[in-house]
Amino acid sequence: MKLSEYNKKRNFNKTEEPLGKVKKESKNLKFVVQHHVARKDHYDLRLEWKGVYISWAVPKGPSYNPKDKRLAIRVEDHPISYGNFEGTIPKGEYGAGIVMLWDKGNYNLISNDKANFNDGPIKFKLNGRKLKGEWSLVKFKDNNWLMIKERDEYATDLDIKKLNKSIKSGKSMKDIANNKMNFDNIDITHPEKIIFKKGKITKEEIINYYKLVSERMMPFLDNRLISTVRCPDGLDGEHFFMKHLNTKSKNIGIKKIKDREGISKEYFYIKNPNGLIEEVQMNSYEFHIWGSKQNNINKPDIMVFDFDPDERISLEKVREGVRDLKKILDSYNLKGYLKTSGGKGYHVFVPLSSSWSKNEKISENIAQLMEYKWPDKYTTSIRKNARKGKIFIDYLRNKKSSTSVCPYSIRLKKDATISMPISWRMLNKVNPQDINIKNIKEWIKKKDPWSDFFN
Repeated sequence: MKLSEYNKKRNFNKTEEPLGKVKKESKNLKFVVQHHVARKDHYDLRLEWKGVYISWAVPKGPSYNPKDKRLAIRVEDHPISYGNFEGTIPKGEYGAGIVMLWDKGNYNLISNDKANFNDGPIKFKLNGRKLKGEWSLVKFKDNNWLMIKERDEYATDLDIKKLNKSIKSGKSMKDIANNKMNFDNIDITHPEKIIFKKGKITKEEIINYYKLVSERMMPFLDNRLISTVRCPDGLDGEHFFMKHLNTKSKNIGIKKIKDREGISKEYFYIKNPNGLIEEVQMNSYEFHIWGSKQNNINKPDIMVFDFDPDERISLEKVREGVRDLKKILDSYNLKGYLKTSGGKGYHVFVPLSSSWSKNEKISENIAQLMEYKWPDKYTTSIRKNARKGKIFIDYLRNKKSSTSVCPYSIRLKKDATISMPISWRMLNKVNPQDINIKNIKEWIKKKDPWSDFFN
């Protein structure tokens, strides 16, 4: 079937599903299972083969019990990029409903590397987070197949409905649906107020922007302590940094933390998209996040590197610095994710679960290694006079209670720039201040380059 049928069925201006492109086949064949609540509740099994996912809709889902013979209906092939998709397909679109990334991993064909995906049977061994062991797909009529668990050490009578959380986000189907909540319950005051004089950008435009990106932004805000920059009178008025809660809401959570003097202070976090919009209504336009979540405050899961260049440093030198960092991260098998700062440079986020002391030490060692290898280009000194002609590698964002700009946050700069996730191949094409509230729609249509960040 290839991907023409997949692409024909979808309007990519309306759905966030990825455009179908055939990829080079992986050395290790991948599989994915997505729970899909559409017109009918079902599970989609996808097996990588020749650069696409061969796909079946399994109405009752896979069964661990060899006695069960589960109907599996062959559907159109899907692109490999679909293996990271989770979210809501809009009403009126093909497959409208909620999609959860239920399981993924690698698989091996058993005793037959030239499996017949047209007529079967297909025997394979799954190595996923939820599904493990040997299975068979047996065709019996037209596009109708049977999915059967083989008798092995993984066979059991466990009900898969008990495994009801996403392996990507940890969310339930209800949580994923809530990411597309109706925002109409929030009373927006002074929507016509101009916040950015250049471009005459209003408060309402900013709220509509955060609604647009809420599904991509919420995984970075969800349950994570934040600070915001508020400017009630717009960009040219007074700005102040909010890190302690001063309003109460069911959509905003509170976390009490004692400071070094033992005084308890209330920090806050956003529970859902409505909480995000409520903060914007309270004139919070720029969002900064902790490296850890409030329910695991001493275990950060994000490491941050901020490139802060001396004003005389060229953009090409900054890009060179980002590439130098990537080489070091690659050598340590650490995956870096790139975004524009919306200011002078770029930020690199690294998903890494550790302790604060270890995160700080690891990031400091990496920054110092860059300074040692290229002393004429980089410095780890926070002193301004040490930065002359160099780039300050800011690893200090990895201390407990420090914050960094959240992906998709607007920056309080004259053009309403955005700290936007981009792919590494876009580094030479996108300036740190290129993406802003006026051109964001053309960017948000593109495939999410950070879709696997929390995998």
